[in-house]
Amino acid sequence: MSQPLPPPSSPGVAFTPSVRCPDPRIEVLHESFLALRLYSASVEQLATGCRWSEGPVWFGDGRFLLWSDIPNDRILRWDECTGTVGVYRQPSNHANGLARDRQGRLLACEHRTRRVTRTEYDGSITVLAERWNGKRLNSPNDIVCARDGSIWFSDPLFGIAGWWEGEPAASETPWAVYRIDGTSGALTRVIDDLAAPNGLAFSPDERVLYVVESRAVPHRRIWQYDVGADGSLTNKRLFADAQGPGAFDGIAVDALGNVWCGFGSSGAPGVDPEGLDGVRVYDAGGRAIGHIHLPERCANLCFGGMRRNRLFMAASHSLYALYVNVQGAV
Repeated sequence: MSQPLPPPSSPGVAFTPSVRCPDPRIEVLHESFLALRLYSASVEQLATGCRWSEGPVWFGDGRFLLWSDIPNDRILRWDECTGTVGVYRQPSNHANGLARDRQGRLLACEHRTRRVTRTEYDGSITVLAERWNGKRLNSPNDIVCARDGSIWFSDPLFGIAGWWEGEPAASETPWAVYRIDGTSGALTRVIDDLAAPNGLAFSPDERVLYVVESRAVPHRRIWQYDVGADGSLTNKRLFADAQGPGAFDGIAVDALGNVWCGFGSSGAPGVDPEGLDGVRVYDAGGRAIGHIHLPERCANLCFGGMRRNRLFMAASHSLYALYVNVQGAV
């Protein structure tokens, strides 16, 4: 059963778990997806009442999940042992994407302060990036940490476009993707030619980086790049096209190399969103193999749970979960 959130909140989204097995919300687009679907697992709503859910990250050592409620300026916490929901941090500087570094510390993309931060073990905040060549970043959005300790994040304009996810401000730098060196802390711009780069994820061997281009016209797309030993990116190529009215947001990769994508309508005039909301799954070759239908657009997702086989989905006003027959990439 989903938990009500501490105020302030928006009205909760009514949700009834499926009593059928397999859950009809889990659509098989290609027979290969059958191996990833658990026949008796159903979509669950863990919490509802957010204004815009984003950026989930799993803390296995504490058995809890953090996610962002951006307009309400807070990071929320769901506890696996008790099922309870509480506020982890408020104000959060309109935090969006969350991740953990190689030492287990929380990394956060903050829209209002236009920076990337790390929460130390004592709770103090260290700023990792806020300027590029002396100019302020736009609004760091999504974030991932590689095994070498390097931190990668996207920087579109969403947080400075109005008061909903940050505060209005002029852009000083083009939207881009950046890398923070794991040893020196040096900031490098690695991508600067995508329209609103958004979700980021590595392949299981970290030789490939996937990047969502969330404002590409006419179709939203995911690109993939080869990652060099020095962090350089080469061989840009198309991985997936959302096709027509669909749009990607945050992404996650499982241990087999499948890419799980937050999905929904592009919002273009005349677009019928029916059937688009949820998670679209692609195999490593870019073929759509499955879709998890949700009553709300999914913004971002991550794997977690004791076996790393539970998919957590931050979707508009709610947090959902589904056990699957694959583990998330480490």
